Amino acid sequence: MLRLISRQKKVAINRTFLRSLFIQTQTTPNDDALKFLPSMKILPEQTTIEFLNGRQAFKSPLALKLFGIDGVKTIMIGHDFITVEKKTQDDWSLLKPEIFAVLTESLNNGTPVLNEQHQADASDQALLEEDDEDEVVSMVKELIFTRIRPAIQDDGGDIEFVRFDYETGTVYLRLRGACRSCSSSSITLKNGIESMLKHYIEEVEAVEQIEEDEDGNEFEDPLAAKKPVQFEEAQLKPRSRDVAPPPSL
Repeated sequence: MLRLISRQKKVAINRTFLRSLFIQTQTTPNDDALKFLPSMKILPEQTTIEFLNGRQAFKSPLALKLFGIDGVKTIMIGHDFITVEKKTQDDWSLLKPEIFAVLTESLNNGTPVLNEQHQADASDQALLEEDDEDEVVSMVKELIFTRIRPAIQDDGGDIEFVRFDYETGTVYLRLRGACRSCSSSSITLKNGIESMLKHYIEEVEAVEQIEEDEDGNEFEDPLAAKKPVQFEEAQLKPRSRDVAPPPSL
């Protein structure tokens, strides 16, 4: 296996491949999650789908095969990457060869990433998200989509807008993939994302995370304020008030 360094992240190339397919792995802030990068597009642009256990993977033949590997805990599939989270007690040195083998064989043999019905649903996902949005929700989504989501996806995760509470000014978000169980996720949400949304959108007063158990049941987790995490400053006009803007990267 060849080791490379890219953007201060360890990147490995699996050189066992068929035809022209090769797979890279990229580390994430979560030690139990790795981002696998096959040399092909997997899902429609800006689409991700997460499976928290094998029972949820019925819609994805590829995910079912990956869950057949002992030690795989969760899987998230994106446009051009697959994030695999392992059980804490398992070792990547044992899991990676098995994951490489499943991905290489499945993608070369044409194993569907999603079955036909759910593939169509994934293609329509982005079109359904804009219905009945008001100005505040649209602004929140724009900031998340253009400034925050790319950084989250680069770390093998994703972020999803859930809802905005107009009475409390609270934005509820959900983290996916490597970022969902990362120890720094609450810090990122509370101090990086919240500070940006509060600065540019007057109605926003707080950000909270919606979490899920392994069966997909939601519960809310108040976020702890700790060391700020910074994102690229958005090119939007800040709301009028006498405070300094949040720091940029």
